[in-house]
Amino acid sequence: MTPSIASMAALGLASLVLAGCATPPPPKPAPASYVVLLDNGDGTVGKVLVTGRQGVTTLEKVRESTLLAQAGGPSFVATEAQIRQDFGAALAISPKKPKIFQLNFQFGGAKLTPESERDLADVIAEIESREVPDISVIGHTDTVGNADQNYKVGLDRARLVGALLQSAKLSSANVTVDSHGEMNLLKPTADEVNEPANRRVEVTVR
Repeated sequence: MTPSIASMAALGLASLVLAGCATPPPPKPAPASYVVLLDNGDGTVGKVLVTGRQGVTTLEKVRESTLLAQAGGPSFVATEAQIRQDFGAALAISPKKPKIFQLNFQFGGAKLTPESERDLADVIAEIESREVPDISVIGHTDTVGNADQNYKVGLDRARLVGALLQSAKLSSANVTVDSHGEMNLLKPTADEVNEPANRRVEVTVR
């Protein structure tokens, strides 16, 4: 039996009423804001203190996190996937992290060790990989000799490395050369100790 036009219209009206009364799905909650601690790119990790009404939460492990709304409360470890989802866009446009190179010197002057002469190519490659590089070159010595002499030796070493780091992207405006002499020893020693690890130039490429 063919349904009448009136019955079909009634069915259509019922469908419209049901559709109009249907409850829309609830909106997805916005992701909670949180702070996450990432490594420095070289395996080291710093420390972040997040202060809130509940007190202070200390983050000091890789991917350790805390909700901003619960700052001062417990921390949690965010997954790599969650970090990529929440911060991927920001991480993609963030500037490259500074990279530090250590070049060692032979005893008694401003002559690089053969290994460090080869490492110069890596430093220059890192400089060339950055749009506007900023370079810090700091010379260091061991504790053999007096402090004034060692300051000068450290400066000679830093100037030598600065001159060797020739790059089309470098100019005197973005290269800083300095000496710490026998201060800031990489390997602490007594005075008048010939320590190869302390005879170095540290190059920071930003």
